[in-house]
Amino acid sequence: MTSGNTGAEKANRFPWVLVVSTLVSLAILVSLGNWQVRRLAWKEGLLATIDQRIHAEAVPLSEALTMMRSGEDIEYLPVSLGGTFLPDTEQHVLSTWKGASGWNVYQPLRLDNGEILFVNRGFVPYDRKDPATRPDSRPEGEQAITGLARLPLDDKPGFLVPENDPAKNEYYWKDLAAMTAAAELDGETIVPLFVDAGPQADPSKLPIGGITNIDLPNNHLQYVVTWYGLAAALLAVSGVFLWRRLRQP
Repeated sequence: MTSGNTGAEKANRFPWVLVVSTLVSLAILVSLGNWQVRRLAWKEGLLATIDQRIHAEAVPLSEALTMMRSGEDIEYLPVSLGGTFLPDTEQHVLSTWKGASGWNVYQPLRLDNGEILFVNRGFVPYDRKDPATRPDSRPEGEQAITGLARLPLDDKPGFLVPENDPAKNEYYWKDLAAMTAAAELDGETIVPLFVDAGPQADPSKLPIGGITNIDLPNNHLQYVVTWYGLAAALLAVSGVFLWRRLRQP
């Protein structure tokens, strides 16, 4: 008789372990959902700022650099500059354009004050990497450029990104220090900034300018739905289980 009562007590015991683990899991899932809500608001604000910025009037490079040194964000800010490209110094970053693989041509420009700035002149097809295959793409003399300011990366953006190979002039991420060394510009004053040049007057000429990708991924709404959905599903399943457990005679 005692053994039977003990078994019944165990069967009818309130499932505190289930309740506590469910509450902890719900707290984690809801916290993740709340975090993604904040990230969504941040990303939408960033995209709105970039959209407004890229349609603004270009400012002189010197003004943009002053803004950057004072701590202002100048990513994607339209800038205007002038100078002369250094010959035979192209650096090539693997890229795609409208579904085709190829290279973005980064070339150092000597500014009027003597400093050097790397300009992303645009995209060339994969088999046109060698400047000899596109002799009409070699700029000569003073150049007036309008483009978007881009900040250099501090490090490789992820472990899946291959290592750059400056010896082969093949880059997979924008490494300003490696490009500087490969172009044999050590000792020069290098502006800590890239500029993505805008479209050329003749769009059929290489490199193809104006290829900056500003379509930043924004998947935070999907993550919000996912985390809150999992929380709702967990609550529903646990609620049904608890309801059935409590209804047992």
